[in-house]
Amino acid sequence: MCTSARIVGVAIVVLAVVAGGIWAAVFDKTRNENLRVSFLNVGEGDAIFIQAPSGRTVLIDGGPDVGVLRQLSTVSPWYTHSIDVVIPSHPDADHITGLIDVLERYHISYVVQSSVLGDTPIWNMLENEIAKSAGHGTRIITALRGQIIDLGSGAYLEILSPDRNVPNVDTNVGCVVTRLVYGATSFMFSCDAPQNIEDYLVYLDGKNLHSDVLKAGHHGSKNSSSPLFVGFVDPQYAVYSRGCDNKYGFPAAETVATFKQFDIPTFDTCTDGTVTFTSDGQKVTKM
Repeated sequence: MCTSARIVGVAIVVLAVVAGGIWAAVFDKTRNENLRVSFLNVGEGDAIFIQAPSGRTVLIDGGPDVGVLRQLSTVSPWYTHSIDVVIPSHPDADHITGLIDVLERYHISYVVQSSVLGDTPIWNMLENEIAKSAGHGTRIITALRGQIIDLGSGAYLEILSPDRNVPNVDTNVGCVVTRLVYGATSFMFSCDAPQNIEDYLVYLDGKNLHSDVLKAGHHGSKNSSSPLFVGFVDPQYAVYSRGCDNKYGFPAAETVATFKQFDIPTFDTCTDGTVTFTSDGQKVTKM
C-alpha cells in the first residue's frame, strides 16, 4: 500500500507540473494584447523580434552568431517552435549568421528577402538553409517597395525599399527597409541603408515616414541617420543595435550629434541589453 500510494503521489505531482505548464502557456497567450518590439542584444549586429497582438511573429535579421537563439528564448515562450516571418535584410554576416541556426530549429512560414546578392560562404550557407526550408513548406518572397505583410489585429509591416530588383548593388544599398504600423503608432527599421537611400525615401514618402521609434541605421554609422531622414521620421526614441567594443567606433559622433540636435532620447543594446517597446495602438511605451 505504501508503494502504491507513493506511485500515485508521484503521478499527481507530474500531472500538476504538466497542467501548470499548459495553463502558463494559455495565460501567456492571453496576456499578449499589445504589440511588442524587441531589439535583441546580439552584439555587433541586428536582430529585431516582433510579436503582434494576433500572436504572429517576425524576426528581422539574426545577428552575427548563434547567440540569437538565447536572446529569442528571453522574449518568446518556451513552447514556441515557429516564427511566421523571417526577414534577412541583406547578406552581411552581422545580420544573417544567426539566421542559419534559426532556420534549422524553427518552422518558418515566410522568408522575405532582398534580391541583392551576397558573395560570402555565410551567405551561401543561409541560402542553402532557406532552400531546405522551402522544401518543408516555407514560402520565399522577394522584398519590393509597396508590399504589405499583414500581421493581423490591425498590425502590419510595409516594405519601403528596395523599389526594384537590385541583385548587383552594394548590399547596404539593397537592404530591406521596413516600417511597422499598429494603430496610431509605428516603428522604422532602416537596416544598414546609407544616407542616399534615406534621403530618397524622404523624397518618396515625406512626412509619411513618421515613426515613434527609429532603429539608427547601420548601428549608428556616420553614413546613415541623415539629419533630413531623422527630421522626417521625427521619432520619440531611437535605438542603437551594436556591440560594445566594435572596431568601427559606432555610434559615430556625427550620429550622436544628430539625435541630440533633435532632442531624441536613445537606447543602446550595448549598455541597455535587449531594448523592448510595447504599443497599445495609441502610444509606445519603453519596457
